[in-house]
Amino acid sequence: MSAQTISRRLTQADLAKIYQAGEKIVMFTCYDASFARLLDNAGIEAMLIGDSLGNVIQGHDSTLPVTVADIAYHTAAVKRGSDRAFIIADMPFGSYQEAPEQAYRNAVTLMAAGAQMVKLEGGREMAATVEFMVQRGIPVCGHVGLTPQSVHVLGGYKVQGKGEAAAQRLKDDALSLQNAGATMIVLEAIPAALAAEVTTLLKIITIGIGAGKDTSGQVMVLHDAFDIPPGKKAKFVRNFMDGATSIHDAASRAVAAIKEGSYPGPEHTYNG
Repeated sequence: MSAQTISRRLTQADLAKIYQAGEKIVMFTCYDASFARLLDNAGIEAMLIGDSLGNVIQGHDSTLPVTVADIAYHTAAVKRGSDRAFIIADMPFGSYQEAPEQAYRNAVTLMAAGAQMVKLEGGREMAATVEFMVQRGIPVCGHVGLTPQSVHVLGGYKVQGKGEAAAQRLKDDALSLQNAGATMIVLEAIPAALAAEVTTLLKIITIGIGAGKDTSGQVMVLHDAFDIPPGKKAKFVRNFMDGATSIHDAASRAVAAIKEGSYPGPEHTYNG
C-alpha cells in the first residue's frame, strides 16, 4: 500500500493500510498553503498543524500562547493548499483540559476548519476526554513522552521515560489512550528502546519524534528539517537541506530517508 498511488485525500483507513503493510508513515508539521502544496507534491502522507507554530511562526518561546483560533486559521490554509495529505490539528493549551465537553466544542471548530483528526497531549488523565470525543465522531491522536504544553511541569525540554518506573508509566498512558479510542499516538523525546516496546505493545499507529526508528512513522517540524532559521537544533533533528538542490528536493529526501529507515539514525536517538 503506497500513498503515491492515491490521487484523493488520504483517510484514516489509508494510513492504517500503510501501517499494516509495514511501511513507515511520513508526517510533517505545516502551517500554510504554499508549504502544504510543496509537501503534498513530495509525497508526505500526513500534515500536522502543530502548536509549534507558536515557536516557529509567531516567535514565542513556547507553545502555550497559541489559541484555537490560531490553529483553525492555519488548518484552513493547509487544507486549501493540499489535495492528498491527511490533516491533523493540534489542540492548544487550555482548549481541552477543563472538561470533555470543552474539548469536544474546540475539536469541532478545528474539524470544521479542515482537520480530519485532532491531537491532544497527556496520558491516563486524558482517557475520559478521548473517549468522549471519539464516541461523538472526533478522531483523536494522543501524545505522550515530552509534552511541550507541560514544559513547566516537566522542568524543561527533557527526555522522558528514563528509568523503569517512568517507562512503565508511559506504557500505561499509551495503553489508556488506545483503550479510550485513540487511533494514533505521538511519542516524543523518549529512549528508542522504549518507543519500540510501546509500538509493539499497541495496535495503533505510533509516530515518533526523537523516539528512534522503530515507530510506525516519523513527524518532523518543517522549519527544523529545512534549517529555518539556521542554528542549533534538538539532537533528533536532521537538516535535509544539506546537499539538497531545493526545498522540494529536501522534502523528497526526507520521505525517502524515513521510508528506507536511514532516518532517524543512531546520532538522532536517545538511550535509556
